[in-house]
Amino acid sequence: MAFLARTADFLWNPWLLGLFLVTGLVYSAGSGWFQIFGFRTWWRSTAGSLLRRREKRADGLSPLQALATALASTMGTGSIAGVAAALTLGGPGSVFWMWVSALLGMMTGCGEKLLAVKYQQSGPDGALRGGPMYYIRDGLGSPFLAACFCLACIPATLVGGNLIQSSSIAASLEAAFHLPRLPVGIVTTLLAALVMTGGVGRIAAVSSALVPAMALLYLGSGGAVLLLHWGRVPHALGLIFSHALSPAAAAGGAAGWTVSAALRHGVARGVFTNEAGLGASAMAHGAAQTDCPARQGMWGIFEVFVSTLAVCTVTALAVLVSGLPLSPAGLTGAPLTAAAFGSSLGQAGQAVVAAALLLFAFSSILGWSYYGEQCLFFLFFEKGGKRKNASPVLTLDRSVFLYRFAFLGCTLLGAVWQGNSLWQLVDLCSALMALPNLTALLFLAPQALRDLRRRPAGRKPAVK
Repeated sequence: MAFLARTADFLWNPWLLGLFLVTGLVYSAGSGWFQIFGFRTWWRSTAGSLLRRREKRADGLSPLQALATALASTMGTGSIAGVAAALTLGGPGSVFWMWVSALLGMMTGCGEKLLAVKYQQSGPDGALRGGPMYYIRDGLGSPFLAACFCLACIPATLVGGNLIQSSSIAASLEAAFHLPRLPVGIVTTLLAALVMTGGVGRIAAVSSALVPAMALLYLGSGGAVLLLHWGRVPHALGLIFSHALSPAAAAGGAAGWTVSAALRHGVARGVFTNEAGLGASAMAHGAAQTDCPARQGMWGIFEVFVSTLAVCTVTALAVLVSGLPLSPAGLTGAPLTAAAFGSSLGQAGQAVVAAALLLFAFSSILGWSYYGEQCLFFLFFEKGGKRKNASPVLTLDRSVFLYRFAFLGCTLLGAVWQGNSLWQLVDLCSALMALPNLTALLFLAPQALRDLRRRPAGRKPAVK
């Protein structure tokens, strides 16, 4: 794992960190900082539309179903375990850089989702498909980079989208309710198999039910923790800003925290939780049936707002106001978050974290399984839905069967295996996915920003 850690650090610091921030800055400045000054527009098009009646779609997901499927994968253990790990590895300052990456990532995510719909295609089965591999191939004109993205995404679904999630489920239930890991792994695997066999429609249906429930449960409990320690919130915010901008602020110097460490872990965990720049969640939005790509792009802004600026911020502040020590040698990850909630809400707080982590992680498993199968489909089909001349031995059906077998095997393996050492592999897979995606986003920025300004007839422009 030491080699993986060095490789991941080499790719992330400073190359990918800069590329993520530059891409977000290009889309933010190019849109006139639409995520801030266009708040009223994108909020009405997303959260405001939830109150309006929606027609059922037979040939694709509704925008809300696409959002729920995407949030199902983004709001995984990164929102609970990942943020706590960033605090111990990078200090309170990592939260500041997580906010910065989220603010810029709102427009990166907007561009991804817009392009995913713009270049979406109907497959032989009539289902809509879209995502980075399609706009990399058809928009950027690089089938090679599109294939590289898919080949990096598939192992990412097995590790970050499965092993770590399953391990977190088993660990949380073991700590909270003393349930043995193996039976938990078997039940999780069977439930995942049941949902996966129903395709994206069943995944979207389950996600639409789980995402609101888990978000309300977690945000409500986290809000209670902050209210009980309201007097400590200003101090926690002070720690976040001082440790982000000072090379060795207060206890940060003693713990080995630096601006570089805060930047590295804050951006990396922010990206893992909202996936803006990775491109994975764009595959869910690429299956949406919508009248305007720009409107789906606004759901991308809303997605980052919920997953990082809301959920991750609650996690970070709850840990900081609890007063628990932050050290890589002590509590970290989900146990640290559970201890923070438990210090304020008692056993009920730890149970809430365990239940929320269960819903977060299980929904994440479902979302990432869909992404892996979409990458396999892309590798076997050419533009227009024509099947490639692949090996007669390794067909698409056999590949999907082998992938599902491996995926469910990882679900079971993760339950009995401690997954903390796999975060370096997650960062490496994320880096290999992000490189071709961010390259395409930068080159396609002019047309994405142009499309963002266009709205259906009778509506005001999205961006002035």
